[in-house]
Amino acid sequence: KPGRKGGEVEILGVPEVLAKWEVSQVAQVIDILGLMGDSSDNIPGVPGIGPKTAQKLIAEYGSIESLIASSAQLKGSQKQKIQDGVEQATLSKKLVTIQCDVPHAVEIDDLRWHDYDNKKLKDLLSELEFDTIGKRIFGKSFSSSASRAAVVRKKREQEIQATLFDNLSDEAPPAEKTIHDVVHDYKIIRTEQERAELIAQLQTCREFCFDTETTGVEAKTALPVGLAFSMAAGQGFYVVCPEQVGETKQILGEFRDVLQNDSITKVGHNLKFDLTLLKWHGLEVRGPLMDTMLAHSMKEPEMRHGLDYLAKLYLNYRPIKIEQLIGERGDGQLNMRDVPIERVGEYAAEDADITLQLANVIRPDIDRQGVSSVCYEVECPLVPVLVDMEYEGIRIDKQALKTYASGLEAFIEELRAQIFAEAGHEFNIDSPKQLGVVLYEELHLEKNPKKTATGQYSTRETELERLANRHQIIANILDYRNAVKLKSVYADQLPNFVDPRTGRIHTEYDQAWTTTGRMQSKNPNLQTIPIRKPRGREIRAAFVPRDENYLILSADYSQIELRVMAELSGDEAMIAAFQQDQDIHRITAAKVYHVDQADVTRKMRDKAKTVNFGIIYGISAFGLQQRLNIPRAEANDLIHNYFEKYPGVQRYIDQTIAFARENGYVQTRTGRRRYLRDINSKSRTVANAAERLAMNSPIQGTAADILKLAMIRVHRALKEGNYQTKMLLTVHDEIVFDLHRSEQDTVIPLIRECMSNAMKMSVPLKVETGVGNNWLEAH
Repeated sequence: KPGRKGGEVEILGVPEVLAKWEVSQVAQVIDILGLMGDSSDNIPGVPGIGPKTAQKLIAEYGSIESLIASSAQLKGSQKQKIQDGVEQATLSKKLVTIQCDVPHAVEIDDLRWHDYDNKKLKDLLSELEFDTIGKRIFGKSFSSSASRAAVVRKKREQEIQATLFDNLSDEAPPAEKTIHDVVHDYKIIRTEQERAELIAQLQTCREFCFDTETTGVEAKTALPVGLAFSMAAGQGFYVVCPEQVGETKQILGEFRDVLQNDSITKVGHNLKFDLTLLKWHGLEVRGPLMDTMLAHSMKEPEMRHGLDYLAKLYLNYRPIKIEQLIGERGDGQLNMRDVPIERVGEYAAEDADITLQLANVIRPDIDRQGVSSVCYEVECPLVPVLVDMEYEGIRIDKQALKTYASGLEAFIEELRAQIFAEAGHEFNIDSPKQLGVVLYEELHLEKNPKKTATGQYSTRETELERLANRHQIIANILDYRNAVKLKSVYADQLPNFVDPRTGRIHTEYDQAWTTTGRMQSKNPNLQTIPIRKPRGREIRAAFVPRDENYLILSADYSQIELRVMAELSGDEAMIAAFQQDQDIHRITAAKVYHVDQADVTRKMRDKAKTVNFGIIYGISAFGLQQRLNIPRAEANDLIHNYFEKYPGVQRYIDQTIAFARENGYVQTRTGRRRYLRDINSKSRTVANAAERLAMNSPIQGTAADILKLAMIRVHRALKEGNYQTKMLLTVHDEIVFDLHRSEQDTVIPLIRECMSNAMKMSVPLKVETGVGNNWLEAH
């Protein structure tokens, strides 16, 4: 540790680290950091858990996993914080864990010191947003956002008409503008007369931007403080919503017609928040949408999409920061209701103004890049679908979860006793260190066991699965871990997410979360609800219809990624199999093992199934060998025979990788792009990883787009038919509904038709439906 103010350099070894953090193992520092979080690195941690509490808890329980499993033993607010923060804790631990096996593409000679290239260094520091280092090297005028904005502007100008900009200079970018530097006309609207005049203006527009100001960041619980509108650059209006609920409801009602006008496009940034807030307050927004956050996620999927960041990047403008109004996060933070109306009005009108300007900048960009269709036909139309789904929520049977949790607790105790008997003594099963000693030093399950970066034996699930046939204790440990997770993450936690107003869980969906197009569910994350193992599937029995007039309907795409692969590859044999509704895994088994379909065994089919899905993700012979626990020669033969029988798939992979190498990206059927910056890396390991992404992303992304298009079609059909059936959830390739009993004969065929025809393909999209008194029965 460098000395401070001329002091001695301090050398910290294992003893010093253990003493400083008051733990017994160096690896436990990761658990402490995961609990307490780190705002400078955007590590959330568990809200309300500081350094001292984190140290104390890890010293007592050993790890985050053990703490979560034992959370019922905690008392008071500490128990609530840990149980509420399960997702944050596990995510934070993953984020603070340094990956020591990252492939590197440099040789030792490449690391020798030489003079740096000023321009390259400045560009790199700008890209990484290392403002502090940049200012230290280049002076106080350095600004990563300003430099990045200059690069973006130059790129856009070159895209528009390269010959006009041959002499673009590398001069310092102009200083960022603020509200004090630009001409603007922002008005605060307080009276009914002023609102009527504003509404009349809005009704004449082809499009306008709108935004909401609220008392909080949770759309379903926040109260509206005001509405902001903009119809032209430099112009903004802020409509005040008073604290009296009745008056605010009346004001929102005045804007109903214009916000539901189907001929006017509504522009906004993260419109799902605004539409959700208004929905909970009785106002449904209709008509075409243009969401600048979603549009930018189509243009630059790997960049940040926050409004302030985009304003600096594309407009060279620094908006008013919300912290200037309400303060930094913490107990003393205000909400917008506490801030003077004049200041809120200026902030809100600026937001609407800047968002409209951003729309005008980003719109031609996504047109040029060819991603406008996925923006306007998939992502933006999906917003009101998700708003309605989140609003509906799904009912949870708390008693069923309680019974399920009790059963898990008994199962966990039974497994614990078996594990102790097999080990010959009691130990902390949740401690990786103690478990490693039992498995490798006492039971000798592996001659040269793999170790972690800290020197501990690796007890990761993948390592244990590899040893599963060597001792019964492994199967019991895996079952134990699975049961502990089911209880702590699902059975104990799901009831905490039930909204007391509705008695239902209202999960939230994030469209801009992944680069593949898949959606992320949060608060709670229902995408991870188990499905593979029977004990995990039982959780679904707690998801029930809203009342006795309804049933749960599950509509699930069958083998959608395989069908998309057949479509994109054009492989005739695979397409024919799907068109004839044959068992693709049995057919594949017959082809790769050179036997008749009637002679295919279950084991052969299971292996062929692994090959079918593995090929989509670029599985190698080594990976297949590990997955199936078969000799390398057999794995090689399976993959060789597969490509021999499905030559179109090999051709698709080769052509897709070649396209990616030439263009730096791949795309889905709808035009969604996945950029692959490492596709031409000199490191074979890095390039191979990018190639796997290249072959998989169009398949996974197209499947995601199909599901989104299906949701849009189904949502529209249910609305137009004025049906009582409601769309509730989407998990992977499945959509879950509250099905009104009286509508079964009409709605189920309607949903199948919408989903089967979501995208025009030569390969049929097969939809399987099920109905039951709970989600488990329906699936």
